[in-house]
Amino acid sequence: MNLAQQDPPLAGPRRYIGALGAVQSAAAIDVPRLQRYLGSVIRDFKGPLEVRQFQGGQSNFTYLLTTPERQYVLRRKPPGVLLKSAHAVDREFAVLSALSGVAAGVPVPQPLAFCDDDAVLGSMFYVMAHVPGRIFWDCRMPDLSPDERAALFDSANQTLANLHKLDFDAIGLSDFGRPGNYFERQIARWSRQYEDSKTEDIPEMDKLLAWLPQAVPADDGARALVHGDYSFHNLLIHPSEPRVVAVLDWELSTLGHPLGDLMYHTMEWYRPAGVDARGTLRDADLQVLGIPSLDSYIARYAERTGLSFDGHLPFYQAFNLFRTAAILQGIVKRMADGSAGASASEVAPMMRPLAAAAWHSACEGGAT
Repeated sequence: MNLAQQDPPLAGPRRYIGALGAVQSAAAIDVPRLQRYLGSVIRDFKGPLEVRQFQGGQSNFTYLLTTPERQYVLRRKPPGVLLKSAHAVDREFAVLSALSGVAAGVPVPQPLAFCDDDAVLGSMFYVMAHVPGRIFWDCRMPDLSPDERAALFDSANQTLANLHKLDFDAIGLSDFGRPGNYFERQIARWSRQYEDSKTEDIPEMDKLLAWLPQAVPADDGARALVHGDYSFHNLLIHPSEPRVVAVLDWELSTLGHPLGDLMYHTMEWYRPAGVDARGTLRDADLQVLGIPSLDSYIARYAERTGLSFDGHLPFYQAFNLFRTAAILQGIVKRMADGSAGASASEVAPMMRPLAAAAWHSACEGGAT
């Protein structure tokens, strides 16, 4: 498995964990064959094996595996023809293996087995330990008290700061991303994905395609292991305590600029309403909720990492909103082609508000 000098895949994930249900026909697997395989590669694995699927995913298929003694999670690349380099479960397994048991302060599920032999399930997959916990899809977390929300947001902030302070060379990830300006690479990459999967004309996206490359801040040399999709729907929270117990879904991880990762995470504060089931904090009474303001959240991260924005906040916001719209465009194209669940009509309306918000941020950054 050679991942040297690679960037993460093009097709971004939407949900890692949803409701559990029966395995869908498009994601069907040979359970007896899987059971035999796991018995040969995982110590103390004993069947019988029950398999259920996490519903709602738009990227890699995710399953809960249950035996009489233990539970596991399987992440599988969808079969069939896919976008180049997309659904890279091998990258996920590589970063989990590097972080597991090594990186204090960045908890991840224990990786247990990786299989790139399509004869087993029809596509590449890996298995990791199941970690009990909660996923908060709604960023306002209505079931928590203000004190619990404050503690949980601080735990997420600390965990991301810990990730960005890691010595990625020391854990064997020195070649986990390509050299050069991270934002230039990412803009070129997501621009290609958008153009390759475009299904309608969105004027703001065309303006962003032109503006973003020339607005990239000068490379300041900051480089870190970045998650790429660090959001609360990918953070597993302790079953009863307000703290992160596992960071999930590393499909978009790479070596890149930490402030890009932070500003994707903080999109909860500036994402326009109505474009995601997760909601937004834009119009929320943060003080009543116990949630920090965007400025104070960024300041706390800066205290923990020593990084600063140097006046480029509008660029980072425009970049991440554009990137999210490009990800959704890829999903819409796969839906239209019949290779993803649900309907393109459910996702396509989200792109225009994201593009408009991205262009608004770009104008704040000097675009005309």
